[in-house]
Amino acid sequence: MNSSSDQQAAKCLKNLAAEQGLQVSGGRIRRTSSRFCLGVEHGDYNGTELFGVGTDRFIWLGYKPNDSGTIRLYSGNFADDGIVSFRPEQVPPPRTVHDSWARFPYGVVHILRKEGFDVSRGFDAVLYGNIPGGGMSRSASLTLNLILTLFEVNGIEGVDDFKIIDMAQAVENEYIGSPCGQLDQIMIYFARAGMGTHYQPATRSIEYVPLGAGALDFRIVSMDTGTVRPGLEKSTYKVRRAECEQLVKLAQEKKFAIRSLADVKQDELYQKLLRAFQPNHPHLCRRLTYIYKAQQRFYEMLAAWKAGDVEKIGSIFRADGIGLRDDYAISGPELETMCDIARTVEGVLGERMLGGGDKGAAGAIVRAEAVEPLQQAVAAGYPRSHPDYADKFAVHICTVTDGIKVFDDLL
Repeated sequence: MNSSSDQQAAKCLKNLAAEQGLQVSGGRIRRTSSRFCLGVEHGDYNGTELFGVGTDRFIWLGYKPNDSGTIRLYSGNFADDGIVSFRPEQVPPPRTVHDSWARFPYGVVHILRKEGFDVSRGFDAVLYGNIPGGGMSRSASLTLNLILTLFEVNGIEGVDDFKIIDMAQAVENEYIGSPCGQLDQIMIYFARAGMGTHYQPATRSIEYVPLGAGALDFRIVSMDTGTVRPGLEKSTYKVRRAECEQLVKLAQEKKFAIRSLADVKQDELYQKLLRAFQPNHPHLCRRLTYIYKAQQRFYEMLAAWKAGDVEKIGSIFRADGIGLRDDYAISGPELETMCDIARTVEGVLGERMLGGGDKGAAGAIVRAEAVEPLQQAVAAGYPRSHPDYADKFAVHICTVTDGIKVFDDLL
């Protein structure tokens, strides 16, 4: 049975299509999720293992081939952009489209054509999403949805899963200019309801990890600050990534045998690097400290998940947030206000900023009975601290869900 949110989204898509004159009746809906990282946030571009879940804030895309050779799309979230209409062979050059969501369908078509895929068949599509604007991977969800839709419309099958991940990253890296890693794409594409997703980069493999038996009843909560985060190419994320790459290069010049900060797992090597670079590069050493300690916490997090020890999961999540705030320096004032408020509520087990940093959403691991008190605390406290966002913030109560689902009978 389709959920009420899927039925409501389908109704919204039908209305949007009718308003814009787009022909999607009898077509399909592809739904892609958001994600919630449990470790290591900012670890993907540093080479670490990753662990997270898909969460039930989605992008729904209703579509139907039109056989005109023209792609026509309309987003209910970005109505001011109107219908995005183009032929695949007429996509603007990379990094020339700014401040429009159209750069994502353009980028997907550009990358697929560059990779040799024939995506010449046109289609009509309408989109609607309820993923917060920062921290839960809206751009990755949209990109994956568009790639898979273009494949289906053009009869393309059998593409390797990690090829799809690579192309989704390339859309953002090459076409848009956003220096993202692959955490978001992996956690959404492979997500399964009720399961944690463990990614091991050394073997490019996925393991699904069920939450241990006897776990207390808890919720994943996203606390959207109402702020608008610029693309990663304009954010502190880009600076932090460059700093990590700089430290690796400096270490290699001094003959340290590391390829990424993920290779620093032993205390002896960590201490040697601190001694070598602390005097002249203290800020780079703080970035190393976060990644080093986050990797230690990662295996504790994985063990706690397998054991169903939700309180331990929460305490590790909280410690990771303090590291992101103090050592990685990637958070922001609105995000930390949300964390400060959450920390005062009994039954909130852990909290931290989410995603790329600066703006967007913070997250929390919360006992089920503490959800309402947390909502009340945020409603009372956040507008006092940030009155400019008093009518823009939101608290989302999330469950663990499948990353990708297709509906045949809703349009």
